[in-house]
Amino acid sequence: MKNKWPLGGLCMGALLLAAGGLLIAGAGHAQGTFNHPGNILITDQFNNRVIEIDFAGNIVWQFGNGPGNTTPSAIIGTNDAERVGDLTLMAGTGIPAGLPASVTTHCKKGCADNRVLLVNQRGNIVWQYGQFNVTGSGPNQLNTPVQTTYLPEPNGDDHILISDQGNGRIIEVRRSDKAIVWEYDGLNNPNSAELLTNGNILISDENNNQALEVTHTTPSNVVHTYTTAGGMAFSGVAFASRLPNSHTLITDSNNSRIVETDEKGTDFWHFFTNVRAGSNPSPLPTRAVRLTGGDTLISDQFNNQVIRVDASGNIVASYGTINDPGFSPSSALTKMNGPYSAYVIGDYTGMTPPF
Repeated sequence: MKNKWPLGGLCMGALLLAAGGLLIAGAGHAQGTFNHPGNILITDQFNNRVIEIDFAGNIVWQFGNGPGNTTPSAIIGTNDAERVGDLTLMAGTGIPAGLPASVTTHCKKGCADNRVLLVNQRGNIVWQYGQFNVTGSGPNQLNTPVQTTYLPEPNGDDHILISDQGNGRIIEVRRSDKAIVWEYDGLNNPNSAELLTNGNILISDENNNQALEVTHTTPSNVVHTYTTAGGMAFSGVAFASRLPNSHTLITDSNNSRIVETDEKGTDFWHFFTNVRAGSNPSPLPTRAVRLTGGDTLISDQFNNQVIRVDASGNIVASYGTINDPGFSPSSALTKMNGPYSAYVIGDYTGMTPPF
């Protein structure tokens, strides 16, 4: 699939200006521009790295340099990353045991990470919550963190929202002292949480097959529950974001479906990722975000691709080879392994902007 879309068309008010200069952490220098609006930040899950790619698929920056790097200086099984100024916020989810060799050859018995990291351009960890290879629920402990959202505070003491999946909770951590300042419990495999413009929190409660909008209060109240769209019940809600038109974009993972819906369960738009030629029958898409120009960027996890789909359902750009995992040190155009999240740098449509 040729990449047909331009780099332009982003909302200028939402852009993070390029920091200039390029460094691939742990892998020397390469051509390209770090933090350029229009680049895509991807979590290349089973290659144990976060990569930033340009329009052509060239890797212009990365943290973690390959599937064999399972040390604390890298990140293991990362599921989510977002750019915060010139820092990168990422979740070290870890890799479960028992995955087939086609997925991972380095963590047969499982590899834990259990950290949320802020990393600078040179690949140095400047902030961390959780302890490497420690699984727990106590202070400064996590159990399979899968997503993290940066929450800027007016006083400058910013907070970080963490989907602590194995502990069945969403926690909000103050950056300065790592204190938990808000918590929502009783979830079943929560997969994401976003702060909405109305002040509520939108949660993907994956194994309860629902998205929840809850008040950002203690105690919290459920404002609305999303369980179906277009007459099809959700199965494995992996991600949800609130669009500017007040609709909600939901990644209905077990149904291989991305769907735009409302509180009545209307199906305004959908895209199935498993009906493409060569697709894995159950690719379990994990993230879908609507872009400023109206396209949708989808992380199609076990099809090993990131695809950009227009409003008519046409694939206008793709990275990775469908249903063919692998590792490439310099490009995401042909090989990735379980890409879990992908965000266009500078485009926060439906997302919580980190500024």
